[in-house]
Amino acid sequence: MAAALTERSCLELNAAARGPPRRLREVVFSPPGTAPLPAGRYGDSAGGFCYQESAQLAAATRNRFVRWTTSGDTVELVEESLDVNLLNNAIRLRIQGCPFLPGGVHLCEVQNHLVVLLITGQTVHRLLLPHPARMYRSELITESQMQSVFTDIGKINFRDPSNYYVIPSVPGLASNSVASAAWLSSEGEALFALPSAAGGIFVLKLPPPDVPGTVSVVELKQSSVMQRFLTGWMPTAIRGDCGPSDLPISLSVHCLDHDAFLFALCQDHKLRMWSYKDQMCLMVADLLEFMPVSRDLRLAAGTGHRLRLAFSQSLGLYLGVYMHAPKRGQFCVFQLVSTESNRYSLDHISSLFSSQETLVDFALTSAEIWALWHNEENQTVVKYINFEQNVAGQWNQVFVQPLPEEEVTVRHDQDPRETYLEYLFMPGRFTNAAIQKALQIFSQGTDRHMDLTWDELKKEVTLAVESEFQGSVTEYECSPEEFWQLQVEFWSKFYACCLQYQEALSRPLALHLNPYTSMVCLLKKGSLSFLMPCSLVDHLYLLSNEHLLTEDDAAIFDDMEMSRDVVCLVQCLRLIGESISMEMAFIMEMACSRLQPPEKAAEQILEDLIANDTENVMEEIHSKLQEIRNPIHAIGVLIREMDYETDADMERAHHLNMRLNLTQLYGSGTAVNVVCWGVCKIATIRFLICRDLLILQQLLLRLGDSMVLGGGQLFQSQEDLLHRTSPLLLSYYLIRWASQCLASDVPVDTLESNLQHLSVLELADTTALTPHKLVSGPQTIVELFFQEVARKHIISRLFSQPNASLAETSLNWPHLITAIVADFLPLLWPSNPGFLFPECLMGSCQYTQLQEYIRLLQPWCHVNMGSCSFMMGRCYLVMGEGHKALDAFCRAASEVGREEFLDRLIQPEEGEMVSTPRLQYYNKVLRLLDMVGLPELVIQLATLAIMESADDWRSQATLRTCIFKHHLDLGHNSEAYIALTQNPDPSRQLDCLRQLVVVLCERSQLQDLVEFPYVNLLNEVVGIIESHARAVDLMTHNYYELLYAFHIYRHNYRKAGTVMFEYGMRLGREVRTLRGLQKQGNCFLAAINCLRLIRPEYAWIVQPASGAVYERPGASPKRSHDGECTAVPTTRQIEILELEDLERECVLARIRLTLVQHDLSTAAVAGNSTPEETVALLVRAGLFDTAITLCQTFKLPLTPVFEGLAFKCIKLQLGGEAAQAEAWDWLAANQLSALVTTKESSATDEAWRLLSSYLERYPSQNSLYHRCVINKLLAHGIPLPNWLINSYKKVDAAELLRLYLNYDLLEEAVELVLEYVDAVLGKGHQYFGIEFPLSATAPMVWLPYTAIDQLLQALRESAANHHNGVLYQKLHEKMEDYQQKVSVATRDRLYRRN
Repeated sequence: MAAALTERSCLELNAAARGPPRRLREVVFSPPGTAPLPAGRYGDSAGGFCYQESAQLAAATRNRFVRWTTSGDTVELVEESLDVNLLNNAIRLRIQGCPFLPGGVHLCEVQNHLVVLLITGQTVHRLLLPHPARMYRSELITESQMQSVFTDIGKINFRDPSNYYVIPSVPGLASNSVASAAWLSSEGEALFALPSAAGGIFVLKLPPPDVPGTVSVVELKQSSVMQRFLTGWMPTAIRGDCGPSDLPISLSVHCLDHDAFLFALCQDHKLRMWSYKDQMCLMVADLLEFMPVSRDLRLAAGTGHRLRLAFSQSLGLYLGVYMHAPKRGQFCVFQLVSTESNRYSLDHISSLFSSQETLVDFALTSAEIWALWHNEENQTVVKYINFEQNVAGQWNQVFVQPLPEEEVTVRHDQDPRETYLEYLFMPGRFTNAAIQKALQIFSQGTDRHMDLTWDELKKEVTLAVESEFQGSVTEYECSPEEFWQLQVEFWSKFYACCLQYQEALSRPLALHLNPYTSMVCLLKKGSLSFLMPCSLVDHLYLLSNEHLLTEDDAAIFDDMEMSRDVVCLVQCLRLIGESISMEMAFIMEMACSRLQPPEKAAEQILEDLIANDTENVMEEIHSKLQEIRNPIHAIGVLIREMDYETDADMERAHHLNMRLNLTQLYGSGTAVNVVCWGVCKIATIRFLICRDLLILQQLLLRLGDSMVLGGGQLFQSQEDLLHRTSPLLLSYYLIRWASQCLASDVPVDTLESNLQHLSVLELADTTALTPHKLVSGPQTIVELFFQEVARKHIISRLFSQPNASLAETSLNWPHLITAIVADFLPLLWPSNPGFLFPECLMGSCQYTQLQEYIRLLQPWCHVNMGSCSFMMGRCYLVMGEGHKALDAFCRAASEVGREEFLDRLIQPEEGEMVSTPRLQYYNKVLRLLDMVGLPELVIQLATLAIMESADDWRSQATLRTCIFKHHLDLGHNSEAYIALTQNPDPSRQLDCLRQLVVVLCERSQLQDLVEFPYVNLLNEVVGIIESHARAVDLMTHNYYELLYAFHIYRHNYRKAGTVMFEYGMRLGREVRTLRGLQKQGNCFLAAINCLRLIRPEYAWIVQPASGAVYERPGASPKRSHDGECTAVPTTRQIEILELEDLERECVLARIRLTLVQHDLSTAAVAGNSTPEETVALLVRAGLFDTAITLCQTFKLPLTPVFEGLAFKCIKLQLGGEAAQAEAWDWLAANQLSALVTTKESSATDEAWRLLSSYLERYPSQNSLYHRCVINKLLAHGIPLPNWLINSYKKVDAAELLRLYLNYDLLEEAVELVLEYVDAVLGKGHQYFGIEFPLSATAPMVWLPYTAIDQLLQALRESAANHHNGVLYQKLHEKMEDYQQKVSVATRDRLYRRN
């Protein structure tokens, strides 16, 4: 197949900086003892320095170099790295009044330091900086940024006399030579070689920095005799006019272990070689011997000559000399040869001629010369040649970055502002610095336009041009045409300004060649660019015709005939390309952008070409086509060379070896820019090749087989090729678009939500997705992709191949940049199965760019269609277009299982149930939609997914649950219920049911909850509501009432009654407030109502369990005080409650409520009190009527009531006015019998009257209530009221006597006995309730003899008391009298009986 070309042309990669101009740290130094020289004395210059280990993979200085530019008395030093972003890497050093010699900056490495040697027109300087290898150990470098070697520049003492020296006036610096050289000796001395004013060279030597000493000056000058001996007589013309003939115009030094060879190219066209140690001239060579020479040249001073050295360990020292002559120049390459007797000579290797006018710079290696010219049109020309192999002297071209177009074409249908802004800010065209400078000039030099970002700069440019434009429009009205014309005028004026500065900043100053990595850089006034080898196809297409003709001789392919065919084919393409006007090119651009077939556009362009063919280009193409033996095959070869389609995805990234520090290889912003600009350039060139190829194929189709192909080829193969070229063209168009499309800045909240989405999709851990890092300027999306994803893949591929010798050998820039770009293009190639690029855009939140990418891709690329649809869905979601997103996700479903990205998307988690791929896909999308908060779309997609999962009941259950959840969230209760009933998994169904109950209760949508039919789920619903009712706070949730309504709706009255009774009981126990008691009463009434609706024989309920013994599922076990689990009672007595029991409970509840309404403080104890406890509380509160009602309801004795009332009477009798006033409150709560009296009664009177009325109203067996009242009064030492004595005498006089005796009331007892005896004998018997007094005919009567005996005994014992003695006597006599009368009556009765 294709044999690689040994030499090819190169491309300049100059990605214009889009960030703000680099912040340089300023250092200013004014050397003492110098007089200011004019700053413009010397021209601007530039150069570079590369570290010795810059090609070693494991070195700290890998891929690092320093570049510098001088201008007047200022030098700018910048350290660049291709691997890491260096901090503090740019300084601007100004040595006031001392302009730098061109090339007067030299850098040298020693073990611990990087030494900078500076030469100005008046001084020499030495700066010592710490070596990067000392600052960092390379194994530890894993950050993406690190400190530069210039970080500590501020610590240097520029005034230290040991580090600078003023050039002495004797011998003095030659005024008409700018040559200089500087080096470090092996002892650490700094040496500066300068042209002497008296001819020859003088060397200044600064002692080592840490060793005291003085500066010495050594002159290297031959004696006149020796000079004549070595060189012969000099022409007088040179000697007379131009100063000394041996004045060096170019100096170079080659260091040995203990010596240094100084090579001086002098203006007498001779090369002199000096030994510094011996201060001897070791060799003089006349270079005019090696070039065709005229007398004029020999007599003219050689001011334009240049000298370069190149040393190779294997080949020795090479000298490259550029001999300048008017209108021409010649390069001579020599090898230094030494003989045994220490004599040296030059071995001429090669002479190379150049017709260019002005050489700016050239670089030499042991095999190549790279040269930089300015041609007559002031354009940059760079060429290189391998002088060892290229016998024909054929220079290889470098295709330099052209300046932007001088004018921007604005069509009448375009807005001038948009067109110019798009052109100005297209990545790669203008640098930020050029636009900022233009803006300053355009805005009359205001300083506010400094350090602007790309976006800010765009806004400022728009404002500046628009304000200038507005200021110039004086008329109020102008036609649209005039307005458009004025806009174009102002924008073109600003554009011209930008172009001027871009041109100034793009002026090349030098070539920098790294001999270790073979990297060649072009150093410009304001930027840096890199050179990259062209690929074969690009090389052939870009090469000018005269070069292309010679390519016939080089075997591009093994088959010579095929090589010629391809070269002829490319010549045809070039002819077409050169004939295409801007309008024609625009047709193809618009076709690609508007998704129209490129073949049609190519056909139209061909017709335009034929119609406008004034220079007979078509005939020329025809004749070229005749030379091609097999056009179909040649086109096929060309297409194959440009096609990056691979069969399988490039293997995913391996773990990069940290010790070799591969993680950062080519990871810096500079390297990213270069690689991506290389891709952009290739895509741009290939797009043009494909465009021209399509037009040529249309031409071939038009010409037909017979004319061109000799009739042997099939029309079909041409059609096939046409359809192969078209996707190729569109692929390169897409890559070019992506290379110029800027990434957006992403707000932090967008990043965070994106990470959440990715974690739901479980994509966050893939290599493609890390948050978009902030960079100095806006990146293109291709740069973003290379930096975040592609670079790691490519580097791991390059360094993980078993046969790769890259790890052992040093880094080679041309090979590596070619390999990286060649590996990068397949990752960007749209029709490859890998999907890393769109995935990276998604991970970095570049949604607008991703949408446009997929729009350009979808009509013609049939790979990863499902993945693209998925990505579109993600974009629509972010943009808030949910329904479009759903359509896109559904389209992607059909490709699941066929595409790598979608397969990765559906990988199941650990422990996740594995279902069909499509169901797994739906599951992921459902999670995503759920997270975004689009329940309607979740329902739609889940409904679709259910159709897929017909045989998978588990998936069905999951999806139905999902539908239920989102319907419920949306308030679609009926749909949620339907989804619940259709769920095939009973446990999930129960979960949904539970959720439905809770949510509808929370929303108070209880009617729906009650009225759903719940087929086969009634018991579950009841169980759920019951468990909730028993588990939650009674006053904030109404689950009991819901359950009551639920049963009532279904006419289940007994259950409804049970629910309300349980509710009432719990209210009493748990809610001890007035409101709780009110609710309790209502609950019991509702329960009674329910039982009254049932037939009497069924009007009963089971007593609900008391306390928290409901066994709720999931409840924690109850523990005793010592932490042990208490045993749950396994069985309990079932108690049946009938209607009467409920009515009693209702009465009790109502009475409790009455009590609490009367006295709120009792609420805490009244709620769950027993009837007995309630009676006590009522009595205490003075609600005696209510207490009596309660006692009667529950058949309780009234004793507590009478005792309580008696006690209240005592308190009132003994209390003051406050007690009286207070008593009216409770007295009012009891029904007093109406009293007609003229006397105003007190509260005490009313209380006694109430007690009296109760004793009358509620008689008791054995006068129990009287006794308890009297007992209470006597116990408190209160004299008994007459009405009480009188009423008790009637009932039980004997008991009264006993009570008197108990309380030691002897006088009252005596009086009572006396009255009692009289009553028995017939005097006042009605007052004692005696119906028939003592008589022989009446029934028998009796006296409490025991009590009377006790009374007599007590009186007898206290007879010492005179009063008691009198009482005893009186009682004794009365009893004696009674006894006699009893005896008489007894005898009469016995007599009568007999």
